[in-house]
Amino acid sequence: MPTVEANGIEIHYTVEGAGPPLLMLHGATSTAEEDWSAQRPLFRKAFRIHLIDARGHGRTRWDVRNGFNRDMLVDDLLGFADALGLTTFHVVGFSMGAMTALTFATRFPARLRTAIICGIDIQREPRSSVARRLMDPERILREEPEWAAQLERRHAVQGEGAWQRLLPAIVDDVAGQELLTFAELRRVRLPVLLVYGDRDVFVPADHAVAIDRQLPDARLLIAPDSPHQVMVSQPALFNQAAANFYRSTEPVARQRAQQGAHAGDGAALLDPVTAVAAVPAGSPDESDPFTIW
Repeated sequence: MPTVEANGIEIHYTVEGAGPPLLMLHGATSTAEEDWSAQRPLFRKAFRIHLIDARGHGRTRWDVRNGFNRDMLVDDLLGFADALGLTTFHVVGFSMGAMTALTFATRFPARLRTAIICGIDIQREPRSSVARRLMDPERILREEPEWAAQLERRHAVQGEGAWQRLLPAIVDDVAGQELLTFAELRRVRLPVLLVYGDRDVFVPADHAVAIDRQLPDARLLIAPDSPHQVMVSQPALFNQAAANFYRSTEPVARQRAQQGAHAGDGAALLDPVTAVAAVPAGSPDESDPFTIW
């Protein structure tokens, strides 16, 4: 598996496919390969996908006793993109990864072609209270031994029992991180797809609507009968929404890529964009990787 030195750590990732770069960020306690398993076969037909393990997760070693917060993850994303020479790129993030992506978009909007943001809030509650309850290691060991064993296997590289330190660090970060403001969201001037489940215990639907109203160029999907992990519980719906989003925003993404490549910041020029072209409804194109439904 490839690694890259960025922001003082060795970041592990999986890379698949060919085409425009797409960075895929996972949720807390998980890995990108697991969270995005239902999207990988489709997305790698249209993009060169990079499934990144966040610090302290999976194979990216980090002792959370040395610190763990959202800003570290944002800096890791920036360092990762810079190390690979990605002047601009697409990003997809879920939960913790969505917070990383959304915060990155408020700080470095010119670096992104598009963003898919799934299952994150900019309000403290109920996210913080739910995280505190669900991510209690003692409760998990007592009530969910199968999940405890899964967490041990998933983060084995971090050392025995490392997940029992990771979860409280995540909870503390959620409780204490500086919240994004509406003014910051209005700086995200790029195509964004917001995806939420109508039964998401972390993010009430009205909170998702509030985020959507502040983003200059956003589309909102609230998936019916779906919990937090829409891409897992409703993969066909998620993939269809993503396909429609990428088709409809391809001209803008192409333009943003070209602008980024000629920004004059000393970064290497990108290869020509080979994103999926928009296809009129009812006119399937067999060359379109997303025309598989």
